Amino acid sequence: MASSLQQQQQMEIKQFKDFLSSYNQLTERCFLDCVKDFTSRKVLDSEKSCSNRCMDKYLKMTQRISQRFQEYQIQQNEGLIAAQQKSLLR
Repeated sequence: MASSLQQQQQMEIKQFKDFLSSYNQLTERCFLDCVKDFTSRKVLDSEKSCSNRCMDKYLKMTQRISQRFQEYQIQQNEGLIAAQQKSLLR
């Protein structure tokens, strides 16, 4: 039981590290793409809107990839089930 708890904690730590890595990639990419003017302390409206669009695009992209991955997994599972049923009927 302790091993199961440790495995779950390790999985949670890995998920959190993955989240932080993804967040860092997003912020770096959007910063590099959107922030061009370092002559002012204020963030320009154009930089704000660019970073918002960048973040929105990234989130939509990752959501779409996740959705496609789930669809692929479902297709793979259905194929395995069909193959198992076919082999049982023989």
